[in-house]
Amino acid sequence: MIDQTVVERAKTDGTNQSVGGFLNMLVAARDAKVQSFVYASSSSVYGDEKELPKVEEKIGEPLSPCAVTKQVNEKYAHVFHLNYGLEVIGLRYFNVFGKNQSPAGEYAAVIPKFVDLLLKHKSPTIHGDGSFSRDFTYIANVIQMNNLAATTENKAAIGEVFNVAFGESTTLLQLMENIKENLNQFDAEIKEIEILFGPKREGDIPHSLASIKKAIHLLDYQPSCGIKEGLDKSLKWYWENN
Repeated sequence: MIDQTVVERAKTDGTNQSVGGFLNMLVAARDAKVQSFVYASSSSVYGDEKELPKVEEKIGEPLSPCAVTKQVNEKYAHVFHLNYGLEVIGLRYFNVFGKNQSPAGEYAAVIPKFVDLLLKHKSPTIHGDGSFSRDFTYIANVIQMNNLAATTENKAAIGEVFNVAFGESTTLLQLMENIKENLNQFDAEIKEIEILFGPKREGDIPHSLASIKKAIHLLDYQPSCGIKEGLDKSLKWYWENN
């Protein structure tokens, strides 16, 4: 029997709309004979695959409804490339962050949520013991990758999927310490705020670290902004716009 919580989460994730909407876009792109079709996938497709760093050719079983839709969408894109010659490129985004990210909503990114609470002098909660790690990727790197994928003339890149990441791993505890230290320059009281720890969330991937070798080789991807520089830019913006 399917767990009802999984069913409800699939509904709120918009699982059916995600797959159906993506298929509609592929059909429309094929019929309109578009020159290129670049689509958003996610690092969630790696699921329970434990090997690090994550390489594009090796994915595991999905651990969330969102991951299921992204895997299905990738397969649809592959089939449209094979059967109709649609020039598709998929981008698997890894924990994107930057200025203007909203802390609101159940699925808001972790960095703006942490920052918002700290600026309000409230204690953020880390799910688990803080040892889970992510490949946090500043938005400037993502923009570079999007442009490269949309304009590439390398035929070897067409029909492929690529990791969009920086290629470095940061634990949630390290992230929290970096955020507190950075914000301390604006508000000395932030360093004294207690960090809370809650239960692990179902479907969370323990560790996420991307290999970006394929993107470097086929798209000449050169990420220029690591997590420290990205946090410097982002947290300054959050403070000025708090």
